[in-house]
Amino acid sequence: MGYETDADKETLRRELLSVRNRLTADDIRATSAALAERALELPELAHARTVAAYVSVGSEPGTLALLDALRARGVRVLLPVLLPDNDLDWGVYTGPEGLAPVRRGGRMTLLEPLGEHLAPEAVTGADAVLLPGLAVDARGMRLGRGGGSYDRVLARLERVGADPALVVLLYDAEVVGRVPEEPHDRPVHAVVTPSGVRRFR
Repeated sequence: MGYETDADKETLRRELLSVRNRLTADDIRATSAALAERALELPELAHARTVAAYVSVGSEPGTLALLDALRARGVRVLLPVLLPDNDLDWGVYTGPEGLAPVRRGGRMTLLEPLGEHLAPEAVTGADAVLLPGLAVDARGMRLGRGGGSYDRVLARLERVGADPALVVLLYDAEVVGRVPEEPHDRPVHAVVTPSGVRRFR
């Protein structure tokens, strides 16, 4: 698939979400286990003390198995809390019982950490950041959902000179030929899919 212009972003998002929405709960469970296994093989995660991650919802590639495995290793896992302006605050993952469903506006219900919020700057102390996405291309350019939350995270990391490993978790078919990019877009360093890892630096 080749998508060359910004006007194609929404078309590509719709196509990818349409495929995701046809996945069964069993499909998502199976890929979640494979994703966790592949991601845990990454040296960037093996040596990380703090990982900023997220809780998958709906048909997103499952992350809970990975979050629990990281926590079992003694990794401090930070999870996002969506702010009214679409920026992200962060809280510490304490296990599935420490998550609460939150619905903001007309958006999907998110699972967010209970307890203390650490401030948006907390992400700058992470050794690795796991990013949600809909696709990544051969250059490592990521297509997000369009809310801009993670663009702010990446800009915040750049402003302070932080250089954590940036890893996107996707299904195999979501590694595409090209995604449209804008001047503020930044490439990720690796993509993990159920069948393996691809690096971009």
